[in-house]
Amino acid sequence: MEKKRIGNSELETAPIVFGGNVFGWTIDESTSFDLLDAFVDAGYNAIDTADVYSTWVPGHRGGESEEIIGKWLKRRGRRDDVLILTKVGSEMGPDRKGLSGAYIFQAVEDSLRRLQTDTIDLYQSHRDDAATPVEETLDAYTRLVEQGKVRAIGASNFSAARLAESLDASAAQDLAPYVSLQPNYNLCDRSEFEGEVADLCVRRGLGVIPYFSLAAGFLTGKYRSEADFSKSARGNGMGRYLDARGLEILAALDDVSKDLGATQAQIALAWLIAKPAVTAPIASATNLAQLAELVKAPSVRLSPQHVARLDAASAY
Repeated sequence: MEKKRIGNSELETAPIVFGGNVFGWTIDESTSFDLLDAFVDAGYNAIDTADVYSTWVPGHRGGESEEIIGKWLKRRGRRDDVLILTKVGSEMGPDRKGLSGAYIFQAVEDSLRRLQTDTIDLYQSHRDDAATPVEETLDAYTRLVEQGKVRAIGASNFSAARLAESLDASAAQDLAPYVSLQPNYNLCDRSEFEGEVADLCVRRGLGVIPYFSLAAGFLTGKYRSEADFSKSARGNGMGRYLDARGLEILAALDDVSKDLGATQAQIALAWLIAKPAVTAPIASATNLAQLAELVKAPSVRLSPQHVARLDAASAY
């Protein structure tokens, strides 16, 4: 399977990254193992997670997703076959958050232990920490790269200004640079990334790995009325998409799906994959049928007319 380099790093990813936020949340360990097996067997190689997954579940402390991935790596012996992407910075507890050097050094050891690995391929700042100078954060990452605990670093949820400040600091002080950005980007959520942030990523050669590629499931087409919100654990959040614009996006997906004989989810992912700035979108599945659908998305070829239809329906 054709792979793309993540920014200016040596890391190469297949065109879809598996989103590990579901591990230990909406699916158990056994199902997680089955999905990871099938994902890698299909030729894909990148798995994204975060230390904070899944603190929002009652009784969880965080780290559940990393622990499941770590057990899978250990039992399957496939560490060399995959890229492990994880994140640091979101709140794990009252004194366990942010991007200070001291906290990063603590958090990386916890993630390495849970993942049962010696190296994290892409270690990402989950969200900006305005209280910590970017130089302090980057210096900590640089030391981790030098120690071999991290291969490359990325950012997520950064503004263009803070991302540019970080990149400039890396260049000026010979510190490890961010090679990628994880933005919230999909047909429904375009305004936060397109424009200044996207232009910066292209100009500075950053890989782009969008999360919420299917708008938490809205772009699969299964949420078309409030009565559908009960279909999944994420259903209650669909209200923010189910408006006139959201219905127009679904209509466009339906039209293109009919033309190409593909599902709405495949079309939504194909739209992202076709964007020049995008390296590989993140997508999750909770069963093998969903996964079988998602992994076929890169083979869907949208015509310029299809792209224009989707762009117009999702205009903002």
